Amino acid sequence: MDAPLQKQSTVQDVTQTTSGNRPAHPSSDSHAEVIEEILLLEQKVTQAGIPPLLEERLLRMVERLKRMAKMGSYSGEFELIDKYADWITRIPWTVRTPDRVDLPSAKTIMEKNHYGMNSVKELVLDYLAVMKLHLEKGRPQETPAISDTASLEGSASHAPIICFVGLQGVGKTTMAKSIAQTLGRKFVRVSLGALGSVTQLRGQSRAYLDAEPGQIIKALVRSGSMNPVILLDEIDKVSGQSGLLSDVMAALLEILDPEQNNAFTDHYVDFPVDLSDVMFVATANNLGTLSAALLDRLEIIRFTSYSDQEKVVIAKEYLLPRVIEATALRPDQVQIEEDVWPFIVRPLGFDAGIRQLERNLTSLCRHIAREVVEKGLERVVVSTSNVKSYMPEGLGTLS
Repeated sequence: MDAPLQKQSTVQDVTQTTSGNRPAHPSSDSHAEVIEEILLLEQKVTQAGIPPLLEERLLRMVERLKRMAKMGSYSGEFELIDKYADWITRIPWTVRTPDRVDLPSAKTIMEKNHYGMNSVKELVLDYLAVMKLHLEKGRPQETPAISDTASLEGSASHAPIICFVGLQGVGKTTMAKSIAQTLGRKFVRVSLGALGSVTQLRGQSRAYLDAEPGQIIKALVRSGSMNPVILLDEIDKVSGQSGLLSDVMAALLEILDPEQNNAFTDHYVDFPVDLSDVMFVATANNLGTLSAALLDRLEIIRFTSYSDQEKVVIAKEYLLPRVIEATALRPDQVQIEEDVWPFIVRPLGFDAGIRQLERNLTSLCRHIAREVVEKGLERVVVSTSNVKSYMPEGLGTLS
């Protein structure tokens, strides 16, 4: 008969006196504080705009806490329910940023952030044009509340799942940011490199200690909207274990497939979440590790390597101004002669992207900054005769 009572730890059991370790009676002040915290939790749930069925579930949990608190009992469930309610109320269930699809503006933004890559820019503009037509047709922006019995609906007209494929440093991540900037959407990056467990994507059941939502739900929370641009970075770099790789591919298939993702269920949230308005962009260096079913859902856009001529333009117009500002120099303090650029672009070997090029320029400008500080020079001219003093041996990518 007494067994059920032993499962609940009372305030008297938890609070010990400093002398004799005898149970102490709870004060009326501490009891009032517990009731107040529960009422604040209830207020948070009712004002968050969460789906009705999920709100009803949470309010039942809060009512149970109320009853236990009024009986003078302490429950370890409070922290668990409070944490669960906190995550649920932070999901932006009803918040969506308005799309602004303006093709001339999109072209300007991409030209500003990228040089070359014309074929990639044209494909992106094609996708944006389709999105604009859907908006002009009055495609509904508000999605009805999802119930536990929501049907799996979707269509190919939803936002495409773009996958940028190319070598490192060719601008895949920057292009994804440009798309978000063009649409006026929030941008969130989720790194999939060496993903160790599928629970990192789908969350862990609340039955486990320290359980939390997966990275997809956390991305929605960080963005503060239900229609951000989510970058799934290094999708080809998930753990190579065969069993785990299959699980991750299956989870990604549910997350990305427009026929399924309007009812995505995170194990921690344990309620369908609509991902159909999210624009997913994936990046990969190669496609060898992706499953055939996942590849079938992706729109592959390939990034080619930059030529030396393109790198010279990128270095002059994009990278050098940024590096000069980062090293606290003035633009008039740095002059690089035209015949020096081939040495900066390719000091030791070929690099497909521009990261090494930026490092080369940074090293050069740091040395110039040192001469400005030590010698008080007002202007430094880099020529073929002195470029080696600014570009030390061993700098660059060996190939």
